[in-house]
Amino acid sequence: MKKLIGLLIRYVPRKYLQMLSPLGLKALGFFYKGDAVQCPICEKKYKQFLPYGRGDSARANALCPSCLSLERHRLIWLYLKEKTPFFTDSLKVLHIAPEACFITRFQKMKNLDYVTADIESPLAQVKMDIHDIPFEEKTFEVVFCNHVLEHVADDIRAASEMHRVLKPGGWAILQVPFFKEEMEVTYEDANITTPTERFKAFGQEDHVRMYGRDYAKRLAKGGFEVKEDDFARHLPPELIQKHALPANEVIYFAYKNN
Repeated sequence: MKKLIGLLIRYVPRKYLQMLSPLGLKALGFFYKGDAVQCPICEKKYKQFLPYGRGDSARANALCPSCLSLERHRLIWLYLKEKTPFFTDSLKVLHIAPEACFITRFQKMKNLDYVTADIESPLAQVKMDIHDIPFEEKTFEVVFCNHVLEHVADDIRAASEMHRVLKPGGWAILQVPFFKEEMEVTYEDANITTPTERFKAFGQEDHVRMYGRDYAKRLAKGGFEVKEDDFARHLPPELIQKHALPANEVIYFAYKNN
């Protein structure tokens, strides 16, 4: 199963995966029935989640067959519930590169004016380039942009654009992958352009940088104040296990003061 999912992730374009994977994975979920783990987003239970990832980096117990959530999505869901007014306040939300596990649930929330956007995703309402967001400044109270900035040519400009369209007091959750947590400084090289070279340098064929511990400082260059919230590290171990959460992932909560 790990090899099959790894091959699909590596060789099938993301937009087609988003269109075709839900039915197939839900069918696979029938063989994973149990009650050892539970997705907090769709509330479905399984003996374990599906594996997810590429090659040797594939992670066991990661992908919910029902809603397609991964560890980070389940963590963000709990964070939104426990640490933000996302489920109670009236909010205008911009969701960039929207994840399938969130879209239908956020669309149904009556307190949200919810807008999805992406440069290519068939799931998004608005087609846009994150370097040039087609909304006026001070439009949104919330922006989500997860596992996107490692793909874009100019992440500082992208951060500045997200900051621009937020209202004063607005906030964003801006997660990125960290393949080498010991790195102090983000590594990027515009001369590395082929998929093979990028895989070797950045951990994935379509990544253009590998983030280091200076990630929050890069977001700050775009205008944000950034809180590095170690929310997951304060959760009970039994909850980490039940929901298969990334116990050491930091939530990057970025906000606009003015």
